[in-house]
Amino acid sequence: MASIIETSFRTIIGFIVLLILTVLLGKKQLGQLTIFTYITSIAMGNIAGDMVIHSDISLGDGITGLVMWALLTFVIEYISLKSSKARTFLDGEPTIVIKKGVIMQKELAAQRLNMDDLTMLLRINNVFSIQEVDYAILEPNGQLSILKKPELESVSRKDMQIPVENPLYIPTEIIVDGKLVEKNLQELNLELKWVNSQLQQAGISSIEEVFFAELQRDGSLFISKKAG
Repeated sequence: MASIIETSFRTIIGFIVLLILTVLLGKKQLGQLTIFTYITSIAMGNIAGDMVIHSDISLGDGITGLVMWALLTFVIEYISLKSSKARTFLDGEPTIVIKKGVIMQKELAAQRLNMDDLTMLLRINNVFSIQEVDYAILEPNGQLSILKKPELESVSRKDMQIPVENPLYIPTEIIVDGKLVEKNLQELNLELKWVNSQLQQAGISSIEEVFFAELQRDGSLFISKKAG
């Protein structure tokens, strides 16, 4: 019983410390998963896991290891922010794998990619034939950026000379699971009275009845009622 309580306590401490450090490290750790950020995430997870499971490792040593690893990550990220050479070394550079419709076989081999990998990345980007591609660039985070051949690019409103009206709003959450998102309402300079009037027009008497409501570009309110 004592070991269960100790493990639970160590788990809570490890979780809180890891959560704080992850937040401090910033969104790049999640949004731009490069080789460096990948290794950093795994290492910090392993340190936290060892601290929880292995009772011979003191909490102080485990937390020190996590904090030191996070500090080193901060330092490296700062250096890469200030130095383009360090950034290239840590994150790598974009690689052109298709150039003017031609597959760059040497670059594919250098990135350890085969044709199955390439066609899979193309399909993820809704491209099902290499003949559609003018340029394809493999980004440092492993994603593929694609420029289609000019004749296959999507036609825009500007190309069709269709008048464009600027949206009144950016689609924004107003109600989530029966609760008003007051912060969004304030930023949009809208009042609760307006929300209630929109709900009444939809035959809804209370915010608690709404599962999700979103302000649309034209100023209307999309409403989804709770089930039942």
